[in-house]
Amino acid sequence: MIWLTWRQHRKQALYTLLGFAVLAAVLVPIGLSMRNTFADLGLTDCVNQLARADVAQTTRETCDAGFHRFTNQYGNLNLLAVLLITLPVLVGLFWGAPLVAREVEQGTHRFVWTQGVGRNQWALVKFGLVGAGVLVLAVGYGLGMSWWVEPLTQTAREGRFGLIVFDLQGVVPIGYTLFAVALGIFAGTVWKRMLPAMGITLAGFIGVRAAIAVLARPHYQPARTQTFPIDGGGIPEGNRGDWVLSVGIRNADGAMVAEDTRIQCPPGGKGPDGRACGAELGLKPGAYNWELYQPADRFWLFQGIETGIFVALALLLVYLAVRRVRRIA
Repeated sequence: MIWLTWRQHRKQALYTLLGFAVLAAVLVPIGLSMRNTFADLGLTDCVNQLARADVAQTTRETCDAGFHRFTNQYGNLNLLAVLLITLPVLVGLFWGAPLVAREVEQGTHRFVWTQGVGRNQWALVKFGLVGAGVLVLAVGYGLGMSWWVEPLTQTAREGRFGLIVFDLQGVVPIGYTLFAVALGIFAGTVWKRMLPAMGITLAGFIGVRAAIAVLARPHYQPARTQTFPIDGGGIPEGNRGDWVLSVGIRNADGAMVAEDTRIQCPPGGKGPDGRACGAELGLKPGAYNWELYQPADRFWLFQGIETGIFVALALLLVYLAVRRVRRIA
């Protein structure tokens, strides 16, 4: 059964490896170029200096200028990053969805089941071998993307928590890929034709990924708050890499006055026209800026939680798929 599974999928495995080799041939030179530019601009020292609390304002301004130059040169790679996050679902579409659906659609499963191979053995061998291959592929993809995206995350204000880049690096690509393949396998046991199974896999993957990223990820850990006055010392820089969830202006009693905005008034709280700063917003004495954020040092904790969620979903889907195989005519 193992040899038969390998014979069935060896061309598919070869094409997948060739595709990843081509991808590496494109991304590695870009990654090396980014790292050389990063070093030439002195940004490695900037990252180390900005990690300290006592950073001189001149140093901060110099580093910000360097980050800005780097972003201007490589910022358009964010479009490429959008394409790269689709790779796990592509593996699910072309590895997971056809695994059962194609066999049933073509009727080849009947031949195997009449040769002394039981349904459970057939399912477990096929799912196990494909799952092991996909796991190795996903680990390599996660390591490669972490290396490639590192300079981009170090120059971005939100760091590794940034939109898209969180999904590209670390261990979460492993969870995404296993979930996509398991979803494809399960879809193939329910809709026993390849195209419908692939369509359900695509829609289900996008829906679950979006729901987890928008509804669950911000709440893996209780968010922290930071407050600072609207006049005087100005808006603090905060730590680079913090994931800012929400900002606003609140009155002294905690009531939100204005969302998604901040205000910085000159010392004394008077504007150029002599009116109280923020009067047009209806601010009362004691109003302050408010910020809700997840600290940068929670990155790996969030990666582990999200990976665990998708691995658990993948295991559940595989279990359900094995049960569905027993009912296929």
